[in-house]
Formats: sequence, structure tokens, C-alpha cells
Amino acid sequence: MGEIRVADESDFIIQPAKGPGTGGPVGGPPPAAGVPPRPVGPPPGVAGPGAGSGASGPGGLLRTLQPKRRAPGSGTAFLPQQAGTQPRPDASRGEGRRGLTGLLRHWPLLVAAVVPCLILAGIGWWLWPEQPPVGPPHIAAGTVQADLLSPDSVSRVAGTTLVAGAQSDRPGAALKVSPSACAVAAGPTTQSVYGDGWNAFLSATYRDSAATGSYTVNQVIGVYPDSKEAGAAFSTLTKGLSKCPSSTRTDQAGRTSKWTYKANPATEVAVAWTAAQDAAANWSCAHQARVNGTSLIQVSVCQAGDGQATASKLTDNLAKKVSR
Repeated sequence: MGEIRVADESDFIIQPAKGPGTGGPVGGPPPAAGVPPRPVGPPPGVAGPGAGSGASGPGGLLRTLQPKRRAPGSGTAFLPQQAGTQPRPDASRGEGRRGLTGLLRHWPLLVAAVVPCLILAGIGWWLWPEQPPVGPPHIAAGTVQADLLSPDSVSRVAGTTLVAGAQSDRPGAALKVSPSACAVAAGPTTQSVYGDGWNAFLSATYRDSAATGSYTVNQVIGVYPDSKEAGAAFSTLTKGLSKCPSSTRTDQAGRTSKWTYKANPATEVAVAWTAAQDAAANWSCAHQARVNGTSLIQVSVCQAGDGQATASKLTDNLAKKVSR
């Protein structure tokens, strides 16, 4: 049987092949009209493409002429696939498997390298020096926070150690009191006196270090747009004190307490008074208030006894610091 070779997809070169008993090449010019085609088949003794199945003649020749290629290492011929249709091996999957295999093969080395690093990092974290605590916030000069007397300075005047307690940057709501005309006397640091026309406000309470409530000092600074408005707030305070000799006060928990008020004659810029709680073992609060430029300041000292001397001295010190 003749040899067939594929040159490319569009060109076939057919080597001459002799049919049995013929002298012409296979694939020569077609026979003349009316002449039956010459049978073409394999040489005697060689099975052709259609051997055993009756496949011979032009159809068998055409099948013979179809380009074929053989798989390496096998005698089986198969047709080539078109470009782009042949499946490609998954190279990334093979590389991933090889990488995982290599990683698993060297895991003792990885553990030996990583574990010491983790141990050293833990030791470093444990031995790292503790950072000092963050200091108090910066307090700008000329503000109500800067004008406030410190717990140490108040403690020296009071003769007992006091620590900082609650602070507020706005006046509290008016207190619930009977008769209602005593709202100013019962709550001299609330909105009943300071209203809402101030520019800056600060109320700070210091208490005894044992936190028993046996000694408290309160400072209040209210800054107004001008001295006229500060004077108006002070006038509200003095008028309210003159209208209330005593009152019954109800706190947020619903508990009531009775207080008696005694005010000294007021000047244009200062007033002092005492609020004593009935049936409370001589417990009383000494108050002082002053107009200082555009500010209305107050100091109160609450203790078992008379605290007017301490309140007066603390008010003097506070007035020296308030620059408005």
C-alpha cells in the first residue's frame, strides 16, 4: 500500500501507489465517460481499510487518503483535533500539588524556624516596660477650668484632705421645693439663678477623702457677656434669698428635707448666707456669692458646724483667680 503524508491542512501530497495489475498511479485522471472505474485495492495479501467488511473501491480510497497521525508509541491512528479544541493539562493544579508536597516534606524545618520567633516575640512583649499613664488634659489659661481652685489648695484652707468629685459644665434644673418662691434659696447654683444667658459655666464639688460626705466644698463660676448680665443674675439670687426663710425640698429619689435660711445683708456685689438642715445634727452649708467683672462666682462649705470663715477665704482666693 502506498505511503500517505500530510503536508498541511490544505495540501495533500500523494505518493504513487500501484493498484494490483495496474501501471498507473492511484488518484490519476478520472476515467472517460462510460468507462467503469478501475478497482483500487491493496496489494495481494495485504488487508485494506475495509478488509473483512467489503470496504473497497473509491470510498475505501477516500478513507485511505484522509490525513492520519499516530499516537506516539502506538500503532493506532487517529484524526487530529482542530486548534483550540484539544484539552490542555491544568498546569497550576500540578504546580500547586508539587508545592504542597514540598511544604509537607519540609514542615519540621518550618516549625523549627517559626516557633523560636513566636517565643522571642512573647518574651519581648512580656518584658516591654510599662508606659507611664497619660497625664491630665491640658487646661488653657484664662478659662473657667484654669480659674478653679485645686483640691490641694482647698484642702489647705479647709484643714482636711479633699479629693475632686463631680463637675458640670451647665447649671442644673430648678429644684422641686415648697413653697415655689424658695427655688432660688434651695438651688442657688441652678438655672433658677444662672439662667441660660451665660457664655461659660463650671460647677465642681470636692469631698472628703474617705468619701463619707462629712465635708464637701462646691465652687461655681458663671461667665456672662458683660458685667450687666452678671449683675442681673446676682440680683436674682439676693431677691430669692430675701423671700424664703425656710423650705421643704424633695430630691430625685422622692425624699424630703427641711431647710432654714439665714442671709446676711447683701452689698452690690457680695452676699453670704447659711442653709441649715433641720434635725440633722448641726449640719449646715455656708454660702458666699460675688460679682467679679462679668462673672458670678459662688463657694459653699458643708459640714457639721459653722463653715462661714472657710467659705469666705475660699471665695477671696477664687475671686483673685477669676480674671473676668
